[in-house]
Amino acid sequence: PVPTISWRKVNGHNPSKARLRKSQAVLEIPNVQLEDAGMYECKAENSRGRNVFRGQLQVYTYPHWVEKLNDTQLDSGDPLRWECKATGKPRPTYRWLKNGVPLWPQSRIEMVNGVLIIHSVNVSDAGMYQCLAENKYGTIYASAELKILASAPTFPLNQMRKTIIITKGQEVVIECKPQASPKPTITWKKGDKALRESKR
Repeated sequence: PVPTISWRKVNGHNPSKARLRKSQAVLEIPNVQLEDAGMYECKAENSRGRNVFRGQLQVYTYPHWVEKLNDTQLDSGDPLRWECKATGKPRPTYRWLKNGVPLWPQSRIEMVNGVLIIHSVNVSDAGMYQCLAENKYGTIYASAELKILASAPTFPLNQMRKTIIITKGQEVVIECKPQASPKPTITWKKGDKALRESKR
C-alpha cells in the first residue's frame, strides 16, 4: 500500500517555516538560515513495514561584518590596535591592505585573527587601510584612514605673557601647555639655570 511519510529534525524541532508538499513526500524550508542546519529524517511506513532515510543539511553563509574599522588619528609614537570581525560559514579568514597593497607582519606590525597592531606609529604608517574577510563564498571589505599627527611644539598666543605681577608671599602658577605631537618633554629654567623642585 501507499506509505505514510513523516519528517523530523534529529536532535531538534522542525523549522516552524517548513512546509510539507506532495503528500508529505517533500520537505521545503524557505529562506534557509544557519540554525536550520542539522540531520533530517524521512520515515515511510505501510502495513508491510517501514524504512527511514537520513540526510545532513549544511548551511553556508557569505561573510558578514560584526565589527568594522573607524578612521583614526594618532600622535606619532602612539600604539594602534584595529580589529575587524566577521561571521560566516566556513569561518572567514582575514587579510590587510595598506593603500591597496598587501600588508605583511614586520618588527612593529602584527596581524592575528582580524586584529592589526602597530607598535609606536610614525608618519610612514599614515594611509588608507582595508581589512578583507573572506571564505569560499565571497569577500567583504572594510576601510579606514590612519592619520599621524606630527608637529613641533608651539605655544598658543594666550600663553605668551611676558610679565606676571604677583604680591610677595602669594602663590603663582605659570602654565606651560605647548601644542605638539608627539607629547613633548618640558623643562624649566630661571635665567640660564635649570629649575629644580623644592618644598616651594
